[in-house]
Amino acid sequence: MAACWPRRRGQPCPPRSSPTRPDVSRPRAGLRIRICALALGLACSLLTARASLAAPFDSWAAVVVAGDSKGSLGGPTEAFDNARRDIAKAFSDLGLAPGQIAQFSVRPEAERALKPQKASARAIYEALGDLAPEAAGCLVYFTSHGDPRGVLVDDQILPPSILGLMLDRSCGAKPTVVVISACFSGVFVPALAKPNRMILTAARPDRTSFGCGESDTYPYFDACFLSALGEVGDFIALGRAVGLCVREREQAAGLTPPSEPQVWIGPQLRPVLPLLTFPQPPSR
Repeated sequence: MAACWPRRRGQPCPPRSSPTRPDVSRPRAGLRIRICALALGLACSLLTARASLAAPFDSWAAVVVAGDSKGSLGGPTEAFDNARRDIAKAFSDLGLAPGQIAQFSVRPEAERALKPQKASARAIYEALGDLAPEAAGCLVYFTSHGDPRGVLVDDQILPPSILGLMLDRSCGAKPTVVVISACFSGVFVPALAKPNRMILTAARPDRTSFGCGESDTYPYFDACFLSALGEVGDFIALGRAVGLCVREREQAAGLTPPSEPQVWIGPQLRPVLPLLTFPQPPSR
């Protein structure tokens, strides 16, 4: 038997006790709870991010404007309203809610079903002011005649500087894609260029565009925009595809000088655009 020390002579050793061990069950349980909470939070974040990427445009707002109803020779044409109607439908197919798309026409009374608003700079600005504050981004599309001063909206020229102010005060720093389908529409690039914007125009600042005649279904640029939307995955690829399509159509028709559509992408928006993918059409 092992001796115990210190003790007085004649006194027995005290009973041997078991060594005391710390209770680690509670800290371990707390750690497990924290790990589970962290994993659950991460899973929720991934699901939210995946859902956002799956429908990247469902919280965006759009304004689509047909700025004229006359062809290049002065007679009536459906080209601009056809484009306006089908561009709005294409934006809806991207995921935008119908209530987040405002359409404008110089003759809204001709379409009672869709009920576009009467086109004017003030009405367009007010629509942007109503839609943009709650939106994650803005899509703005004009199809009309143009000249070196700007784009025609009914019987008034909307200059680049005024459209720039309208966008600054409505969409602000939000991701914004602006498309101007008109002759000489390249004049809009310098005034609208901001780090958060992408600008597509149907022509250089000193060139006309084509397809605005009385018998045309769409202007060339709008037709190419609509066809390319179903073939590419994002706006960067769309800009390239539309330019190629327009060039091929003009060459096939023997039209010169070429309109040379313009594309400008701001440095803040460029890395974001590949994440804003278009829905893929169902496989045939």
